[in-house]
Amino acid sequence: MYSLLVTCGAGKTEVLFKGIEKALTQGKRVCIATPRTDVALELSPRLQQVFPEMEIATLYGGSEDRTKNSPLTIATTHQLLRYYSAFDTIIIDEVDAFPYSVDPALEYAARQAQTEGGSTIYLSATPSKKMQRAVHSGKLSSVIIPARYHQHLLPVPFMEWCGDWEKRVKKNRLPGNVLYWVRKHHAANRPTFLFVPTIDLLERIVVILQKDYGELVAGVHAKDKKRKEKVADFREGKVKVLVTTTILERGVTVSDVQVGVLGAEDNLFTESALVQIAGRAGRSSQHPEGDVRFFHYGRTREMVAAIDQIRRMNYRAKTGGYLDE
Repeated sequence: MYSLLVTCGAGKTEVLFKGIEKALTQGKRVCIATPRTDVALELSPRLQQVFPEMEIATLYGGSEDRTKNSPLTIATTHQLLRYYSAFDTIIIDEVDAFPYSVDPALEYAARQAQTEGGSTIYLSATPSKKMQRAVHSGKLSSVIIPARYHQHLLPVPFMEWCGDWEKRVKKNRLPGNVLYWVRKHHAANRPTFLFVPTIDLLERIVVILQKDYGELVAGVHAKDKKRKEKVADFREGKVKVLVTTTILERGVTVSDVQVGVLGAEDNLFTESALVQIAGRAGRSSQHPEGDVRFFHYGRTREMVAAIDQIRRMNYRAKTGGYLDE
C-alpha cells in the first residue's frame, strides 16, 4: 500500500496519468474509486480526454456502464463490492471522505477487489490522524506534494464574525457583511460558492438571494435531483452564486471561484471539511488566488486548525522550493 498526500488542487489526478498509462500498456486493469458520485462524474471526462482511445467504465448507482468490462474503471467505492480479484491497481481517491472513512465493509471490498500481488494507492489532501501516524511510523509509504501545480500559495481563509446569522435567516435576512461579500464578487463577475450547514437554511438563503439576483442564484444538496445540471450551469456561468451543503466540498473545480462558509462554527464543518472547502478557491493557473471567508457566530478549534493546516502546507511549499517566486 502507498499513499499520496497532496494539498487541495495540487493536481493529484494529473500526477496519476503516467502511472495509469504504464499499467494499461502492460495489460493491467486499473480502478479509481472515489466516495462520491459527483467526483466520479467529474473524473470520467478528464480521464477520457487523457486516454481517448480507451473505453472507460464509470460506475455508480444507476450507471449505464454496469455491464462494461474495461481496463480502466472509475467507480464509487460502493461499486467495489461487486468485484473479486479484478484490479491490478486500485486508487482510492479522497480516502478520508465519507462513506469510505467510516465503513469497514468498503475497506474490505477494496482488498477483495485487488488481485493477488496488486497494489492499492491512497490519495488524500486531508489524511486522518490514523493515516498520518502510519506514515510517520513508516508503516505506510508516502509522497507529499505541498503545493499546487501552478506553484502559487494556497488561499488562506479569513474568519469573519457575522452575529446570530441563523436568527436573521429565519427572518428572511442575511448578515450585512455576508451580503456585502456576495455583492462585491458578483459586481466583479466572479462565481461564488456559499456553503451552509443544512438544507432548510440553504433553501431560505436561496430565496433571500434570488430577490436580488433571480436565476443567477441556485442551491444544491444531496437530495437535489437536478444537482448535476445546476453544477454544470455554475461552471458555464449561467449561475453566479451557488449555495450548497458539504456535498460539494470535494471534487468540483470552477475557475476563479470565491468561497464563503456561513455558519462555519457548526459541528458539520470539521477541520477536514473546512480545508476541502477552502481548497475550491485558487485552483486554476489563470486565477491562482481566491477569497475564502469563514463567516461565524463564534470561532471554533476546527476553524483555527483548518487555517493552521493550510498555513503549514504553504510553509512546506515555500521552504521546499515548490513555488514560482
